[in-house]
Amino acid sequence: MSPKELWGPAESAGPTGAAVRRRTLRSASLALGLGVPAAGYLWHTDPHRPGQLLLPCPFKWATGLLCPLCGGTRMAYDLMHGEVVTAFHDNAVLLTLGAPVAAYAVARWLIAGLGGRTYRPRVTGRGNAVVLGIAAVWMVARNLVG
Repeated sequence: MSPKELWGPAESAGPTGAAVRRRTLRSASLALGLGVPAAGYLWHTDPHRPGQLLLPCPFKWATGLLCPLCGGTRMAYDLMHGEVVTAFHDNAVLLTLGAPVAAYAVARWLIAGLGGRTYRPRVTGRGNAVVLGIAAVWMVARNLVG
């Protein structure tokens, strides 16, 4: 007698393809529902001008130093207005490395999710070390130079 006959058919280890598709569509709709109004607000709110109603960086507020993500809001504003050179000046590493990696991860998640598969990026210890190393070097460099 085979194990299948003894214990019955194996149960699925995860959600079905249809459930993954529904969850992906729900999550993407929520992200769009929150992201579009936020982008609309940012479109009309120039973060380069002081006194705007935008969240300040807590690290910069506490230490006076720029964190690796400082300038991300200004960068997003400049990109929405077609000012790529100014966006590069706001945060060069986030623009050249962070934005493409984030776009790739979101695209992979959407493609897999809409195809009924779960996408879980595998970040190794080496990958974490590379990201943290780049962030640390960028933080030191931008605080020494700028």
